Amino acid sequence: MSTLIESFADQAEAASYFDTLPAVRCEEMLGRWKGREVRTGHPMDGMLEASGWWGKQFDGLDEVHPLLFSAPGGGLFAVDPRKVPLALASRIPVSAVRRARGGLGVIKPAIRTSKHRARLRPVEHRGVVTAAMVYDHLPIIDFFRRIDDDNVLGAMDLRGSTPYFFALARD
Repeated sequence: MSTLIESFADQAEAASYFDTLPAVRCEEMLGRWKGREVRTGHPMDGMLEASGWWGKQFDGLDEVHPLLFSAPGGGLFAVDPRKVPLALASRIPVSAVRRARGGLGVIKPAIRTSKHRARLRPVEHRGVVTAAMVYDHLPIIDFFRRIDDDNVLGAMDLRGSTPYFFALARD
């Protein structure tokens, strides 16, 4: 992912860069993608990586695992987004999340899912129709723009929050 800026001065700079990127078709998102946070000063900066977030898996337009986590000891598993306390993310120190990650193996059975919990749809965002991942049970839409053939920039639109930027690299 060397073509991606890993951090921005602020969210306005990230949004401006996002706006320069071309749209992505939903079918181009199919497959498994390794995720990485893009620092913008957002209250959630550092949270996903500290928690063990690995990326996303798009098995079909209606079959998406929006949250893949790496299991302690190896392997990946899908997490039900309803069981992740996103509303608390900005109030919990990253260091506490990092320490709690050690217990991920214990809570894995309670948060794991085999069901797809999102879908892909073309949606207009910031004046461009692009691939968007729509969560089934949460007020969240992730919008994607192409950096290159194997990298996209994502902008998570969570009701009541400013955009949270992340990058995905094709696995």
